[in-house]
Amino acid sequence: MPAVVRVALPVPLARLFDYLPPAGGVTVGSRVLVPFGRKKMVGVVVAAGVEAEVAGARLKSVLRVLDQAPLLDAELMQTLAWAADYWLAAPGEAYANALPLALREARPLPATSEPRWAITTAGRSARDAGSRRGASRALLDALAELPLGAADLDVRLPGWRAAARRLLAAGLVEQRATVPAAAAPASAPPLSGEQQAAVDAVAGAFGRFQPFLLDGVTGSGKTEVYLALIAQALASGRQVLLLVPEIGLAPQTVRRLRDRLGVPVEVIHSNLAEGERARAWLRARNGEARVVLGTRSAVFTPLPQAGLIVVDEEHDGAYKQQEGFRYHARDLALVRGRALGVPVLLGSATPSLESLANVEAGRYRALHLRARPSAVHPPQVRIVDMRAQRLDHGLSPALLAAVDETVARGEQALVFRNRRGYAPVLLCHACGWHAECPRCERPLTLHAQRRALVCHHCDRNAAIPPACPACGDAELKPQGQGTERLEEALAARFPLVPVLRIDRETTRRRDAFEQLLEGLREDAPAILVGTQMLAKGHDLPNLTLVAIVGVDEGLHSLDFRAGERLAQLVVQVAGRAGRARKPGRVLLQTHHPEHPLLRGLLAHGYAAAAQALLAERRQATLPPYAHQVLLRVEAHQRVTVDAFLAEAYAALPVDPALRVAGPMPAPMPLRAGRHRGQLLLEADTRGPLHAVLRAWQQALAGLPSTRRVRWSLDVDPIDLY
Repeated sequence: MPAVVRVALPVPLARLFDYLPPAGGVTVGSRVLVPFGRKKMVGVVVAAGVEAEVAGARLKSVLRVLDQAPLLDAELMQTLAWAADYWLAAPGEAYANALPLALREARPLPATSEPRWAITTAGRSARDAGSRRGASRALLDALAELPLGAADLDVRLPGWRAAARRLLAAGLVEQRATVPAAAAPASAPPLSGEQQAAVDAVAGAFGRFQPFLLDGVTGSGKTEVYLALIAQALASGRQVLLLVPEIGLAPQTVRRLRDRLGVPVEVIHSNLAEGERARAWLRARNGEARVVLGTRSAVFTPLPQAGLIVVDEEHDGAYKQQEGFRYHARDLALVRGRALGVPVLLGSATPSLESLANVEAGRYRALHLRARPSAVHPPQVRIVDMRAQRLDHGLSPALLAAVDETVARGEQALVFRNRRGYAPVLLCHACGWHAECPRCERPLTLHAQRRALVCHHCDRNAAIPPACPACGDAELKPQGQGTERLEEALAARFPLVPVLRIDRETTRRRDAFEQLLEGLREDAPAILVGTQMLAKGHDLPNLTLVAIVGVDEGLHSLDFRAGERLAQLVVQVAGRAGRARKPGRVLLQTHHPEHPLLRGLLAHGYAAAAQALLAERRQATLPPYAHQVLLRVEAHQRVTVDAFLAEAYAALPVDPALRVAGPMPAPMPLRAGRHRGQLLLEADTRGPLHAVLRAWQQALAGLPSTRRVRWSLDVDPIDLY
């Protein structure tokens, strides 16, 4: 029997595919073009020279080898195989996730040299003549000094691309293949004793795997610790990967890295043009890229000369992929750190309970930053009792007075409301009818500026009715407050102060988030209204007041993680206040001022609240003291969902180590017109759970009703929705 090539293809099937090898052979980790059904697909070679899985099968041949040398090295191949097995992914989808989209096609690898934009002679003449305005003028001004690459322009001039296309067509700018000059690194401020101790501890582990948890209060200088460690890793000729949870954090972080380190910083995230993303990935693979900054998907970046991996805001749920290959980038960073033999530093002001439990168990080493080096005092936190108060659009007199005092001093205030739109409900005052999404059976959110009702679950849009569809009454009233309504109310009350709203609606356009923040003057008063986009990582030195509206919604959730998330959100948002020399204040509006979570958080801080939550989890045998796998099912008919879940339950082996919750409807039983249900498996240890999963997954794929439903298995789910 001839030896075959085993290939991972990007299809949702939990198997690999055998092909006859090409004449010249092929190496593991290379891409190949193969026939698949009536199509041709690009896959990754997982094994070569092995026996076929099915004896006597008629195999097709590899059509073409796309790489002369392996594109994925042995470490990445090993890590991806482990990840696909652990998170129950289709192997081909796991391998495809590791490659930028441009590298998943049957094309030659793009050149790693980045074309740089330069001003032409005609462009200088146009600039001198003042014939260009706006973004075009700004781009000509930026290029007048020296040619710049796309990554530099992304940082300096968000939204520059449209202007570049216009100027290129007019012959006023051109693209050149030039090598960027190294910048002189900026001097670093002296580290505090706690910061230096953290740097020494992690640097002492260079060359071996060791997980660290850097637990630092907001404003304590975690980024300075990262910068010092990155500089040491670079000095020893090693590469560094720094992960951040949100794209919005990347521009300010890359500026700080470039200014401090004086080396090019590669950026990898989903907002990049695919060619740029592929070039950055390839430069890292070739060892040219020394510092890689990225969001969740950057965890797959090749690091042949790895020295350090840093995961900032490690508690953030954005690190968990919620569709397809449901990996967790923080956990995968630790797996890669072990395989590469490098330390992994997890940083947060509000560490996840999972990471704290790992410290407790001795698996991670804890490092602490308890002081704010640049601030006079930590912000003062006060609970505002909303009971029996006359509210103005949900804002208490105490909150409004605090905002008034803040802007009168020339300082800035943030009113935080984690709900976008104008109002979450549009209600008929006469009969009680409310606008509801027929596909989700949830209230439609009123968006006044868009003049539409929008479902935040399925994005369905509906027109605002002129009268109640049930009784014909014209008295339709918005109930509750979203960021849009708060912006309107604050702008009316403070007409001479800029009111800036930052949420998903105002930041849809590329680079809009960064532009909004850049529009803030550091020495002028302003009021920000925002959602959780503003909760992390942003330094606003003139922001001295944070007012949190809508705390109560997190106090009564059925999700066992709700208390942890609320505590993290409150601490992260509060940490935006008083980060410079001016003292900060935080106001928490609530109808439940005596709630033990709020009182404990204010009296003893996040660490004590986290320990209390961990004790509750331990007593209830919930993660991190148990392990879960969630089967999610959806279909057009409820009876179809119920039938599949019953069959799935029957296919489970009888094992006293397993606990099963369900079958049951999902917390949101109908979404986007599809009925939803779930079944939860739990075990005290991972072994018994994972021992049954692959066999159960195969059994589910063979159930009679499997073609009539969509189903997925989520290992270590962070949302039981």
